[in-house]
Amino acid sequence: MARTQAVYDRDSRGGEPVGEFIQALPPKRAAKIDDFIEEHLNGRLPQEPPAAFPITSQIEGELRELRVRFANTRYRILYQRSENLVVLLHAIEKDTGAVPRPDIGLARQRMADFKRRMDAVRRTPPRAAGRDAPASRPVTSTYSCFRVSEGLASRCGGGVIA
Repeated sequence: MARTQAVYDRDSRGGEPVGEFIQALPPKRAAKIDDFIEEHLNGRLPQEPPAAFPITSQIEGELRELRVRFANTRYRILYQRSENLVVLLHAIEKDTGAVPRPDIGLARQRMADFKRRMDAVRRTPPRAAGRDAPASRPVTSTYSCFRVSEGLASRCGGGVIA
């Protein structure tokens, strides 16, 4: 049975806002966020509920936040499920009581854009997130891609990846 996989939302220019946010952090902080993504978002069964509060919490509708604390600094990764994908939409360093409305609006806008792009016939697949995710690299072309989980081969852009 397929398990959940966190993926970075990619904007129309090929940028990955959450990935870029994490990469800009000091290494220990970035590693802790990556560990939280791996432990609490990746590898869950589809019918499993999200990790409980205080690790994650619902913001509104299907939009949730992954809550990561590093000393006195609080980070929030806003995400939403799309079948087996956990789409990482927006990241902030939080210093208020609630996630600011503009950040929620931006996350919702990115999810609507993600759905539109993933429903397109020709699409660029999102990049996996977490400890074992491939390093980021510039997107040079758009191609059709599909993956078959549980150890079977994947076919992307004419090549086969084992």
